[in-house]
Amino acid sequence: MIYPTQRMVLLAGAVAPAALVIALAMPDAWTAGLGLLFMLLVLAALDALTGPSPRRLQLLCDGAQIVNVGETFDVEIQARGNTAPRGAEIALDLEGPLTLVGRMRRRLNPAAGLPVSGAKIAVNAERRGSGRIAGLWLRVPGLLGLVWKQRRVEFDRPILVTPDIRPTRDEGVQLTTREMMHGQIARQQIGEGQEFESLAEYRQGMDRRWIDWKQSARHTHLIAKEYRVERNNNIVVAIDSGRSMCEPMEGVPRVDSAVAAALLTAFVALKQGDRIGLFAFDSKPRASSKVVSGPAAFGVLQRVAADIEYSSNETNYTLGLATLASGLKRRSLIIVFTEFTDTVAAELMMSALAPLLGKHLILFVVLRDAELEAFTAAEPNEPDDLSRAVTAAGLLRERRLVLTRLRHLGVEVVEAPAAQAGPAVVKAYMDLKRRGRI
Repeated sequence: MIYPTQRMVLLAGAVAPAALVIALAMPDAWTAGLGLLFMLLVLAALDALTGPSPRRLQLLCDGAQIVNVGETFDVEIQARGNTAPRGAEIALDLEGPLTLVGRMRRRLNPAAGLPVSGAKIAVNAERRGSGRIAGLWLRVPGLLGLVWKQRRVEFDRPILVTPDIRPTRDEGVQLTTREMMHGQIARQQIGEGQEFESLAEYRQGMDRRWIDWKQSARHTHLIAKEYRVERNNNIVVAIDSGRSMCEPMEGVPRVDSAVAAALLTAFVALKQGDRIGLFAFDSKPRASSKVVSGPAAFGVLQRVAADIEYSSNETNYTLGLATLASGLKRRSLIIVFTEFTDTVAAELMMSALAPLLGKHLILFVVLRDAELEAFTAAEPNEPDDLSRAVTAAGLLRERRLVLTRLRHLGVEVVEAPAAQAGPAVVKAYMDLKRRGRI
């Protein structure tokens, strides 16, 4: 930042050598050189004192507070109270995963017929996380153009960068075809739940176990019981944000794919009338939310998801899952997103999951490792290709063994590609809900 006085000093430093050269080459010109230097200093001082002041402008910042990863959005800056002087420039001070698109400095353009000036600045959200507009610098040129008057304005405007679930949200909502989102009144879902809804005439396709034989004998034709899928179930999504989950898969960190799938599941669960919360951990618990309900609470989960940081720490399953279990007062569906790289980590993970199985239902989600599968499927042309294929096949075999052991323990397991993780988890959740497992 260069203040007006500093600008004057720089101007004097640039003019003084020229005046000194003139004075040495032409001794009789000492008076003329000193006079020129003095005149420039006086003009600069007058320009600094009499020109427009940046403090007369009231600067306001407006723009989105929640954006998606990769999205480019506009931040609108308005200068009210007076029209900004010609040539006034601003520069945003951004922090976190936010970058400017284009040049750093932008001019304030006056609005036609109004005492308002403004500028729209394009900003790109590079990755998930919490960013903010810390403030901006405003500089105004003097009338003579010899000095700049500069001022900093503090904003401290937070901007949350969340995963973009729009491409998969529509697919997830299609899985809930029993309820329409817009324009119709939601009705109770009739399914394979455990809450009795009503009696109805038996129809082909109904489960024969639903037939009420006493009522059927009384009415001389088959009568079946209809059950209602339960609402207000407790769901907690636990996301491992440790070192293994922060490694990229297909160019995207695993934890980002997990967060996107978690938000999609939360969106559907809130629409279904269930209660859901988020929990993230690596070497210790990092982020958590209370269990919330209602579609309006989705923004709370988005803010918590944006605060899940990328970590280089090893995951402590015992501490993380024990902390999660201590806060659950009722039976819950716990959806665990994690990744294990060796059998030692898998053993620690299974020993930490075992105490939860007595009270809670666990849905274990892992992302399919496309890179390892590609190594095993590729035709080996060199000895290194054969070595990679053998190593990848061994890792995949250990992975399948761990998932099989989890299923034997009673854990529901979902393994899906990163791009399809969200719909796969939603489908598994809806299936458990219809079967009355939650």
